[in-house]
Amino acid sequence: MPELPEVETIRLELLEKLPLPLRLEKVLLRRKDLRNQFPIRQIKAFEGKVLQKLLRRSKYLLFDFGECGLLSHLGMTGNWRLEKGEGELYHHDHIRLIFESGFSLTYQDPRRFGYFDVYKSIQTHSLLEKIGPEPLGGDFSGTVLWKKTRKRSAPIKNLLMNQQIVAGVGNIYASEVLFRARVKPSRRSSSLKREECDQIVEELKKLLKEAIALGGSSFDDFRHASGEKGDFQKYFSVYNQAGKACLKCGTPIRKKNFAGRSTFWCPHCQS
Repeated sequence: MPELPEVETIRLELLEKLPLPLRLEKVLLRRKDLRNQFPIRQIKAFEGKVLQKLLRRSKYLLFDFGECGLLSHLGMTGNWRLEKGEGELYHHDHIRLIFESGFSLTYQDPRRFGYFDVYKSIQTHSLLEKIGPEPLGGDFSGTVLWKKTRKRSAPIKNLLMNQQIVAGVGNIYASEVLFRARVKPSRRSSSLKREECDQIVEELKKLLKEAIALGGSSFDDFRHASGEKGDFQKYFSVYNQAGKACLKCGTPIRKKNFAGRSTFWCPHCQS
């Protein structure tokens, strides 16, 4: 599932290429639902309105039209394709936004796990209102994380993936940051020392910035709006590296499922 760096990569690419503000001329909906039933009438009501901003909150891409906006979650396999003009529509193309000046944005999703909704306020939408601080913002610090870990028995990796604790971190980057911070993913959150929380947050900020600079991580499905793949998967230290030698010490990387998610770590570096 695309995480913060992948969604931010799409947002930055679209901001670079779309001359905002830009009027939306037409919305083409090729189906009535994906993971949820589309609010079709509300989405069609964006026709004729001006797209003013492209925002991101956690793993959600937000098309902001001023008084309201369109919320998009990429699910497992979703991506947005930017074209000059209206290119060919393919089997898994579900939504097309056609703008003035000949730009079109097409949402493609083979497994149809994406999610769309209309919001009036980012602060009050049911999917956004309880999301924690953005990890690259000033509201997230070692102090904040340390306070959140007190009296929590959950493994620290699970805590980092809790969107109410910190926004946008998923399975990939939780595994990678804990390797960099030399913290075992199964550690009880409440056992972490203050300096360990400081280290996790410092490394997380560096990690996410590096991943964004490299266009995020691409496996089978994630693509930029231009159709290109990200490159950060070439630099994974532990994620999807089970059985391979640790880049730091040579110990084989281990894999175990935590809460149904594959977790990777070095048993020597993260003891």
